[in-house]
Amino acid sequence: MNITFGGDKVTLAGTQIKVGDKAPEFKAVKRDLSDFNSKDLEGKIVVYSVAPSIDTKVCAIQATTFNEEATKLSDDVVVLTITVDLPFAQDRFCSAKGIDNADIISDYRYKEFGEKYGFLMEELQLLARGVVIVDKEGKVAYVEYVEEVTNEVNFDKALEEIEKLQ
Repeated sequence: MNITFGGDKVTLAGTQIKVGDKAPEFKAVKRDLSDFNSKDLEGKIVVYSVAPSIDTKVCAIQATTFNEEATKLSDDVVVLTITVDLPFAQDRFCSAKGIDNADIISDYRYKEFGEKYGFLMEELQLLARGVVIVDKEGKVAYVEYVEEVTNEVNFDKALEEIEKLQ
C-alpha cells in the first residue's frame, strides 16, 4: 500500500494489520502520564482512531467526530484516539474541545502501536491516519489506512462496522 503525506511517499514501520488478525497488545501513555495497556480492554469493542497530531485541522475533526459518535454507541464500545502528541498537548486539546466521551492516548514513548499495527511513518516519526476496530474476541474487524494522510478517514464506513459488532 502506498501512503503519502502532503503528496510525498512515506514508509510505514512494522507490519500493516489486516482484518482477521489477532490485535497485538501494546503499551501507550495516558494523559496523566500513566501507562495504558491494550490488554485492559479485553472483551470490549475497541475503536482506534489513529492520527498524526491533534494540532491539525483534519486530526481535530477526526477526534471530535468520534467523540460525538461515542455517545451513540453501546457501553461495550471504547473509542480511543491515538497520536504521538505529548500527553500535555492531548489534555489541553481535550479540555478545549470538550472531549469527554472518547479518550486519547499517546504513542510517543513506546511507539508500540505504530510499529505493531504498521502506522508509524518512519520519515516523520508520526502515525499515519486511519481506523482500526477490534471485536470483543480481540480480532481485527476493520482497518483503514488513509492513502493520503492529510485526508479524512471514512467515518461512515467505520461507524457502519462498529454497528455490525454491537
